[in-house]
Amino acid sequence: MNKLVHALLYTATLALANPALADVEAAKASATGDMKKLVWHSDPDPASDTGFITFDEKPLTLADWQGKWVVVNFWATWCAPCKKEMPMLSALQSDMGSETFEVVTIATSRNAPAKMQDFFEEIGVDNLPLHRDPQSALARSMGVLGLPVTLILNPEGEEVARLTGEADWASDEARAMLTALTGAGS
Repeated sequence: MNKLVHALLYTATLALANPALADVEAAKASATGDMKKLVWHSDPDPASDTGFITFDEKPLTLADWQGKWVVVNFWATWCAPCKKEMPMLSALQSDMGSETFEVVTIATSRNAPAKMQDFFEEIGVDNLPLHRDPQSALARSMGVLGLPVTLILNPEGEEVARLTGEADWASDEARAMLTALTGAGS
């Protein structure tokens, strides 16, 4: 409780000093549990404009989500940690998905569409997109070196943080950090 009070006071002070940084600083201050593994950028990095595709092969770029906070997860059907993490990302989308927040999943590398569908069916995920990056072009341009990798993009389409490896995105700690970051509920 004492840590929470200090975090809130720190956040309020920072918000008055620099409103543009308040959300990121509040999120950093509230990051506990698996969210401690997040690597925060001192300055947001522009997201790549490299294209990827929907399950039905319609072109997309990350700019299609500008205007909202986005948790972008790179995964693959052969990735055991991805299989464990994906239901948690699904729960996060169910809990926090809105006009201003979305979880976007992108299967990178060679993932047969039928295997992607089987993967989601097997783990009971039906509310996340089956986007594809079959040549890993987007993943490479975003510096994704292993899987899973999860990026947090701000509404301007810039990467503010990344987490390499699996995390419990359905945890109270993840929701608290994301709420602090996005201002959801305020």
